[in-house]
Amino acid sequence: MTADSLTRTPDASCDVPPPPGSRLAFAGIAAGNLLVLLDTSVLNVAVPDIEDSLRPAAAVLPWTVDAYTVVFAGLLLAGGVFADRWGARRVYGFALAAFAVLSALCAAAPDAATLIGGRALLGAAGAGLVPASLALLISMNPDPARRTRAIGAWAALSGLGAAAGPVLGGGLVELGGWRLVFLVNPPIALAALLLARRLPAPAALAVRALDRGGLPLSVAALGALTFGLVEAGIKGETSPYAWLPIALALLAFAALAAVERRVTAPVLPPALLALPRVRAAMVAAAVSCFAFFGGMYMLGVHLQDTYGLSPFMAGLASLPLTFPVCVMPFFTGRLVARHGARPVLPAGMGASVVAGVLLALCAGGHPPLALVIAAELALAATGTLSIPGAAAEMAASTPPGLAATGQGALNGVRQAGSALGVAVLGTLGTLPTAGGVLIVIGLVAVVAVLATGSRGGR
Repeated sequence: MTADSLTRTPDASCDVPPPPGSRLAFAGIAAGNLLVLLDTSVLNVAVPDIEDSLRPAAAVLPWTVDAYTVVFAGLLLAGGVFADRWGARRVYGFALAAFAVLSALCAAAPDAATLIGGRALLGAAGAGLVPASLALLISMNPDPARRTRAIGAWAALSGLGAAAGPVLGGGLVELGGWRLVFLVNPPIALAALLLARRLPAPAALAVRALDRGGLPLSVAALGALTFGLVEAGIKGETSPYAWLPIALALLAFAALAAVERRVTAPVLPPALLALPRVRAAMVAAAVSCFAFFGGMYMLGVHLQDTYGLSPFMAGLASLPLTFPVCVMPFFTGRLVARHGARPVLPAGMGASVVAGVLLALCAGGHPPLALVIAAELALAATGTLSIPGAAAEMAASTPPGLAATGQGALNGVRQAGSALGVAVLGTLGTLPTAGGVLIVIGLVAVVAVLATGSRGGR
């Protein structure tokens, strides 16, 4: 299979009307994916209550939150492969049901070890939901313009979960404790499961052979990398709990590259990576998540430490960063539908450079709050342009038979970028230093995306 053959789609695809009940089906997809992102942030504010209730060791406590992220990132590519192999609708429905059951089990956890195990299994269910939901969204919208608008709406509604997580979590903890945070998931999952019955079954495609060597290596590499980056943010880069998993991840990536040269059906087909538009989407996704989520974590801490704001007031001061994620992807989808992703992705990367410049100006112990808010708006532009733009570009560049695999790879890169951003930007001492990092990374990303775009065309 060549790179050119991957880009061919049926000639009549653009004439296929949306299936009946597509709005309700879209609601089912959006609700399931909202759950995934909600659980990345909803538990953060519940950590003190978990500590008072379960009395875990100090080193164990962060993993009540991070076990979800590590397993989620490690299994995203595998989730995409299984969705392509077994059917996106089947994987999506199974993952939704698992999410509901596992959330109830987490709410009943008697100790921290059980809670961490439940959160890890929730991450596995989430890794099945995300690539399968995007594959279903793509199959429902064969017309490219309608598809990119749908992806923009999907990204906006999904972003609502990430943005609303801390507020919803805080309210639930005050209402009845941390266990309520998990009990909000089953009703949403069951509603999404009922709506998912309206989802169309994608056309039958040739089933690829399962890469039994590459698949576990990809899981080990992505999982170890995310684990090491999370530990670097908790214990510092010099901790063996950080650099040893990262070293193991590099070895696993090297072994994966060697294995993939010898198998007939690699877990991530080289012909897919040979497409310039696919590479541009992955670069943009990784860098934008590095800047956006790393900046969100860094500024959340900075606002409380520097200005003496309470957690609630710091959350309000972060609205210029989080609120656009719930609105702007609608417009990003329309921009990509009208102009293509080629101008949108560099614009998002350029916004990260602007954010870096603004943060570099925040010298001194108490920079003007207006300057920090301006940097938040620039970071918001990075996330709301590049993240949905990359998803739309990946959807336009991959064939139907690899739709979930491509989206799983893209989201795996996104999670690694997010973890790396928190680990790097969260440990830098000053805002100007973080700004310098964003300037360098943003400029490199702009050049890389423009270079791949000039070779790959629109």
